[in-house]
Amino acid sequence: MAPPTPDDLLADLHKAAEDVAADAAKFSDADVRSPSALPGWTRGHVLAHLTGISNAMARQLEYAARGETIELYDGGMDGRNKAIDMAAGHDAATHRADLSAALERVLKAFDALPGVKDSAANRTGWWAPIAYRGGVVLDGGLALWRELVIHASDLQTGRGPETWSRPFCQHLFDFLAARVRPEDKLVLQPLGLPPVSIGSGNRSTVISGMLTDIAAWLAGREPSLGSLRASAAADGTDLPGLLPWPPGTPAPK
Repeated sequence: MAPPTPDDLLADLHKAAEDVAADAAKFSDADVRSPSALPGWTRGHVLAHLTGISNAMARQLEYAARGETIELYDGGMDGRNKAIDMAAGHDAATHRADLSAALERVLKAFDALPGVKDSAANRTGWWAPIAYRGGVVLDGGLALWRELVIHASDLQTGRGPETWSRPFCQHLFDFLAARVRPEDKLVLQPLGLPPVSIGSGNRSTVISGMLTDIAAWLAGREPSLGSLRASAAADGTDLPGLLPWPPGTPAPK
């Protein structure tokens, strides 16, 4: 499956940012102290993380525009975790202000990218190198898309995995193929859609169900509609285990 084009991705980023900002705007101080869908994290932790990853990705693009690279988070993963813990307890108004500023910053950086044809040949714009996973700006855009959409679900405001778009779910199939164990091959069979095979092991398992349920399971989230079924030649009907998120990529938690 082909990844979204930069133009499509830019629209998706704006939509995902608008959704997150709209949800944050509704929260009271009590709401941000309430549990999120992530064990041990309040909604405040999720909002602090979304602010952090938005600023971090903006920094990737700002440096890339100068032909430079810099680590994703100031202070690495330890710095990321400390920043989240320090900001998680902020009141709702502070979270809204911080998140709004971070989203404005990162969207401004993506909006300023040159046209696709102009940048592809010269390793600039969408194809400028960044430190994140040793990739390019386009990889950073896809990562931010994943973070915004998945964590909007974790805020538990009605944007669960059942609301994820078909292109987003298909992107997760590609990206999260790295979670398949070496011995496994998974044949993903979304209802009403063509099957997708990920992994190259000798143990084959068919995972059938709603597209969004399969994507949620791959992303480590609870399938919303409960439609998942697994069928394997010799190993029963349990869903197979998965590896951690792809190396070098912080899971959405």
